[in-house]
Amino acid sequence: MQKKLNPLKQIQFKNTSISYSDNGKGTAIVLLHGFLENQSMWDNYIATFSKKNRVITIDLLGHGETECLGYVHSMEDNADAVHAVLSELRIRKAILVGHSMGGYVALAFAELYPENVKALVLLNSTARADSEERKLNRDRAVRAVKQSFVNFISLSIANLFSEGNRERLINEIESVKNKALKTPLQGIVASLEGMKIRKDREVLLHLTAFPKLLILGEKDPVLPHEETKLQVENTEVQLVTFPDGHMSHIENQEELTDVLLKFFKTI
Repeated sequence: MQKKLNPLKQIQFKNTSISYSDNGKGTAIVLLHGFLENQSMWDNYIATFSKKNRVITIDLLGHGETECLGYVHSMEDNADAVHAVLSELRIRKAILVGHSMGGYVALAFAELYPENVKALVLLNSTARADSEERKLNRDRAVRAVKQSFVNFISLSIANLFSEGNRERLINEIESVKNKALKTPLQGIVASLEGMKIRKDREVLLHLTAFPKLLILGEKDPVLPHEETKLQVENTEVQLVTFPDGHMSHIENQEELTDVLLKFFKTI
């Protein structure tokens, strides 16, 4: 029987309520969700990871139970919110695991607070800034979500899975969609604007001393695998590739659990 997770807690950060969970004891692992997700995306992992570690999950700005901070949620704003939670919990160093947008936040955190990072995992994420084409796509997404919220969410979520999994994982996709539909419009727009203006942080993959792991999906519809893996060439970053899409935590749950547990053991 899966052990019961601790209830969500809240702190105030810049007059904004930030929601987080705290389970287990040991070296701290901070799990950061992606765009249109929330901390519940990690529910299937917390029980396993918290057997030997202290596991913190956080709803990023404008997602889940965390309120919006403004009209643009920069990756630095999110990183500051994560830092505020860790300060509240008196956690000095943590392993950061970020999925997609959560990876951008983890990188911003590593740049702003390098002394607080024990290791870094980028899951279906990239250290590079948006290309000009991606920036235009963010602008299109802002217009699309304002025009038809439900359509935007439905299309966005389905498109994150590899084509071969869209039928197989139909129930899981529906569940992700239903959670995403609870994300407020302001939170979605503010995150799209924040991702669009984020800095390129590829240099962190080359120059930081802490252990790093990049996990990619070979058929990721939003992050081209071949192009994304180039950024870890000639670095000490470990690279793991799964055969599916952008949602490795769902598409490759067992394999991802094994990879992360092995990595945590080496820290």
